[in-house]
Amino acid sequence: MRDDTSGQASWHTRSRYASPMLQTMHRRVALVAFTLTAVLLAIPTYGQATTEERARARDADRPAPAAERFGADHRDHLDHWWHDATFYHLFVRSFYDSTGDGIGDFRGLIEKLDYLNDGDPNTDTDLGIDAIWLMPIHPAPSYHGYDVADYRAINPEHGTTEDFKAFMEACKARGIRVVIDLVINHSSSRHEWFQKSVDPDSEYRDWYIWRNERPDWRGPWGQNVWHPSPANDGTYYYGIFWHGMPDLNFEHEPVTEAIFDLMRYWLHDMDIDGFRLDAIRHLIEDGPIQENTPATHAWLRRFFDETKRLKPDAFSVGEVWSGTEDVSRYVGDQMDTAFEFGLSYALVDALRDAKAERLVGALREVERVYPLGMYATFLRNHDQPRVMHELGNREELARLAAAIQFTLPGVPFIYYGEELAMSADKPDPQLRTPMPWTDEAGTVGFTTGEPWIAPKPDYETVNVRTQLGDPSSMLTHYQRLIRVRQQEEALRRGELTLLDSSHESVLAFVREFEGERVLCVFNLGAEPVQGLGLNVEPRRGQSLLGDTPADRLSAHGFMIVKLAD
Repeated sequence: MRDDTSGQASWHTRSRYASPMLQTMHRRVALVAFTLTAVLLAIPTYGQATTEERARARDADRPAPAAERFGADHRDHLDHWWHDATFYHLFVRSFYDSTGDGIGDFRGLIEKLDYLNDGDPNTDTDLGIDAIWLMPIHPAPSYHGYDVADYRAINPEHGTTEDFKAFMEACKARGIRVVIDLVINHSSSRHEWFQKSVDPDSEYRDWYIWRNERPDWRGPWGQNVWHPSPANDGTYYYGIFWHGMPDLNFEHEPVTEAIFDLMRYWLHDMDIDGFRLDAIRHLIEDGPIQENTPATHAWLRRFFDETKRLKPDAFSVGEVWSGTEDVSRYVGDQMDTAFEFGLSYALVDALRDAKAERLVGALREVERVYPLGMYATFLRNHDQPRVMHELGNREELARLAAAIQFTLPGVPFIYYGEELAMSADKPDPQLRTPMPWTDEAGTVGFTTGEPWIAPKPDYETVNVRTQLGDPSSMLTHYQRLIRVRQQEEALRRGELTLLDSSHESVLAFVREFEGERVLCVFNLGAEPVQGLGLNVEPRRGQSLLGDTPADRLSAHGFMIVKLAD
């Protein structure tokens, strides 16, 4: 899924799901100059209501932003374990290969867990994360796994069910929580449910969305969403991303029952700690209205209630690739939190432009629609060019991006390799290359065989072995940021107060919790700044990280200061 760089909802694509023809279309974004609204209004009448009428009805019924539903002063959510956690977003296929077949696996992941968290709070050689989000781990036709063919099984390329259980035991021994991708908007066309559904007389027919004639409306970004049946019987099924991913029909109760049964299996039998919900705003369609429908919100409330019934401390985070206000309509009673795309775009844009105003505006919008910290922060994910690439491969900007992320409210997520300054642009497989453990040519310490995809060419410096223990490395920078956040409750739970500065390149704010205050100041510009013009005196505080507390900042410098009483 893609969003425009303004962070506002318009039209979206998900190139990781697309066929080669659709991938080409996605890369030619400039040619697709229409907005979602224009597309919808141009579509003919569907059923008894026009698309425009359906859109108005949807907007009238949609939930209010979270801050209105729970109150801007709502803080109960801050007591849950995930608000103390740092999440690591991990692709098993590319993390570490223990067998030499060139594909990462769970035994390899177990071998490398000490890099993420060694279980000893007295050491500082591990990264220090508290939770892992695993991208899809089930059998699938694709390399990426977002076309699930069996929701209960482990992808045999990654190991066995026993390997996964051993991985879970190793994580629990270190205090690491585990969240898996729950891809339920659609399945693979090779899933047995869909294979049975192709038969019009099957009890599984209504598990997917079928029509006897092809409807005359298309998808949110102009793509074909109606695909001819494999039976060649003149019927069509709905798949918003492509024909290999037919959408499940959540208006058919047996589908919900099956998904709830799967949740029970993973939360109880496998003892995972929660789910990341993929493409969740597309769950239930209202004719040509294919995102953010009232029925989707209603189903997610059932999902949330069932999750908490099965495991009260289970965590759910949603991918709602949209603008800030739309995302906020999902959190709190449909999922615990959701990824804040608008804030992510604004952070990177502010660094590229060396102007804090863009990010300040996004933070004020976040403050308007969410209770404090009821969202997940990230720099980039597995569908986007890596943040180093987005910042012109300027490590000083990537360091600032991380420092800002880890001092803001919200639940922070790191995409694997971000802590090493890995850089990559599209196409999608290039965003998911092997984790570079060493500077060994060809294998980067990821495998003893041939990697499933070639590692990035900057492995000589961008690797764990070179950076570990180097006080000036990006890895050490991340280790320090994570530990400062863990040590300072104000950075995890504190109120955010934005400060004015006399420099357009300076971002400044205070985090405050139970009388403790932490000042965070960042110079987004390439020139030093003197005379910050803040109404807070940093020189009386204790430096936690960054520049020495003073009324100045170095070029691309920052300071995190615990203020004196």
